[in-house]
Amino acid sequence: MEEKDVSRRDFFKTVGVGSIATAVVAGVREGEAAQGPAAIGPGDAPVTLTINGRRHQLQVEPRVTLLDAMRTRLDITGPKRVCDRGACGACTVIIEGRTYYSCSMLAVEAQGKNIRTVDGLSQGSTLHPVQQAFCDHDGLMCGFCTPGFVMATVALLEKTPNPTPDQAKKALDGNLCRCGTNIGVLKAALSAKGVARG
Repeated sequence: MEEKDVSRRDFFKTVGVGSIATAVVAGVREGEAAQGPAAIGPGDAPVTLTINGRRHQLQVEPRVTLLDAMRTRLDITGPKRVCDRGACGACTVIIEGRTYYSCSMLAVEAQGKNIRTVDGLSQGSTLHPVQQAFCDHDGLMCGFCTPGFVMATVALLEKTPNPTPDQAKKALDGNLCRCGTNIGVLKAALSAKGVARG
């Protein structure tokens, strides 16, 4: 039997073809896995939102924002629509311990997450310590920005119970008060006591 010499060039050609075939098969498998969940829409789709400890099931189009779902579908009107573009903070909510502008988040994105609004802070007729501090220090005028400021303050105090003025300013700088009650808001944020760590 004759032995056939395999040149170095032939060897690398064979190895190269095998590697390419393996990479193509692996790429197809990765592509299949990366497709993720099936697309929803464009019509209404079922959405389950957990807001202030209560589960709400509703049908919304995938383009509906969390703010619209809460205000127009669930009658949760604490978060306010003011700028509707994530610039003023009046629609601020707390989701999993972090503040979010609900006008800039889709309702479908908030599924499976714990959403808190200003509507769920008080216990009956007893105000949350932050709400009480806003009343005590005149931290509101027209009231449109107040829910957002209250939620941003709650998030701050749950994370940093005794913030410095600079920490409070930084935490609240995503919210605007067009009436100019910023001094009262800052006093309220720095004086609120009894807020449990989140």
